[in-house]
Amino acid sequence: HEDTNPRYHALISAFYERTGCPVLVNTSFNVRGEPIVCTPEDAFRCFMGTELDVLVVGDCFLEKAEQDKSLAINYEQAFELD
Repeated sequence: HEDTNPRYHALISAFYERTGCPVLVNTSFNVRGEPIVCTPEDAFRCFMGTELDVLVVGDCFLEKAEQDKSLAINYEQAFELD
């Protein structure tokens, strides 16, 4: 709701305007077999090891294409599947 969480409301409204899809899915942020992300550093490491295109943390907006490729992690090799 706009009054309850204006920042999230602005995000989902902008997403809807760009995509025509009025829904964002919220799920745990981790790779299967990995602990759930707890810090911005965890989020960046997970982002760099997955097929996510964009990471937004607070006011920080990161596009995968603009990141140093040497920071990528192969999570399929780093964590055993459960």
